[in-house]
Amino acid sequence: MHCTIGVCQMTVVDSAEENLKKAETMIGEAAQKGADLVVLPEMFICPYEHTAFRREAQPEGGEVYQTLSRIAKEWNIYLVAGSVPELDGEAIYNTSYVFDPHGHLIGKHRKIHLFDIDVPGKIQFFESDTLTAGDQMTVVDTVFGKIGVAICFDIRFSELFREMAVAGAHVVVVPAAFNETTGPVHWELTFRMRAVDQQFFMVGCAPALNSDADYHSWGHSLVVNPWGEVLSGLKREEGIILQTVDLREVGEIRGRLPIMKEYLHH
Repeated sequence: MHCTIGVCQMTVVDSAEENLKKAETMIGEAAQKGADLVVLPEMFICPYEHTAFRREAQPEGGEVYQTLSRIAKEWNIYLVAGSVPELDGEAIYNTSYVFDPHGHLIGKHRKIHLFDIDVPGKIQFFESDTLTAGDQMTVVDTVFGKIGVAICFDIRFSELFREMAVAGAHVVVVPAAFNETTGPVHWELTFRMRAVDQQFFMVGCAPALNSDADYHSWGHSLVVNPWGEVLSGLKREEGIILQTVDLREVGEIRGRLPIMKEYLHH
């Protein structure tokens, strides 16, 4: 079973309207080139800032949600819509909506592990100052099989990815925005680690570098196969990855190196 994945590494600016237009343009370009599944970056709708999270937060079913649903239907694609600030009562979640080619919501992931980091002299950011943590593992059904979704800091918790593997995921998509401190040393490493640990495809989609923003995304969106090899990758500039994967490789590699079989046996 082959699936073509479009990964949209877009520049995020301080205008939700402009960001949504840019997302629609890049999704359309990926779809026109044959993408079956298109992915947007973490917080693609606004700058990675607390004030922006609060300003742009909308409930499920809001204007941004409706636009994303329409785009998925118009292009007849699966859409992992990066993430947006989702308003639910008084709480704001970092949420990824997943739509099918009919524009129907087939799942959503609320970031479980919030990014609270303090590296003296380099970076300090506490998502928990504004955001609320989710508590559910997310795997959705598609015609290509099961696809898992996690967001950024979630990738550092291998047990979450093992749960997705046990649940049958053959691809895990991670909208993320690593920074200039963690990105150079941990970005590619963590995606390859999770691919090797769980023997499935890993897809990372980050914003491009916007030097004018307060938060500088590391970029480097990529697709990794179940053997841990990087199939496609970008640098920090805006761009689109189009990568066709053969999901039969998951079973083949798990047959050669029976990590999952050994895990389930014990």
